[in-house]
Amino acid sequence: MDITTRARRIRLAAFDIDGVMTDGGLTYTDDGHERKTFNVQDGLGIKLMQSAGIEVAIVTGRRSGVVAARAADLGISLVAQGVGDKFVSVQAMLDQLGLSWDECAFMGDDLIDLPALTRCGLAIAPANARDIVKSHVHVVTTASGGHGAVREAIELILAAQNKLDAAFAPFLAPR
Repeated sequence: MDITTRARRIRLAAFDIDGVMTDGGLTYTDDGHERKTFNVQDGLGIKLMQSAGIEVAIVTGRRSGVVAARAADLGISLVAQGVGDKFVSVQAMLDQLGLSWDECAFMGDDLIDLPALTRCGLAIAPANARDIVKSHVHVVTTASGGHGAVREAIELILAAQNKLDAAFAPFLAPR
């Protein structure tokens, strides 16, 4: 099955955080607080995807207040943190939404992501993913995690569903 056909089916897009929504770096302040940097263009892409009627989820192996804040900022209610088995977490989300694995896109970059990546309908990895992960996905973005990879994946899905022009239209309308 080709990428466009896979992308047309997507009703849930789930994303890892470290190495996907961020560049994978972890920064700690002197007082032990964690800091992460997110790409604002990825954030707008998530809002476009939500506006197009596609559910968005975060599934991450780490637990972080920063992730909870980013999810709240973007209106993402499907958030699973501190996950040891991402397959189980995504399955629970699919069950909650009444969707199948074929209707799910997952984007991950490392070994912990493989159980979900190898089951979902559209498996995506950022350019900075481990080679073993890249060898098991349908799409590898040209952008790296934290540098527009999420937006690239979202635009691919919206384009396949003929929703990209409608998503861009409000920004292109004459004033």
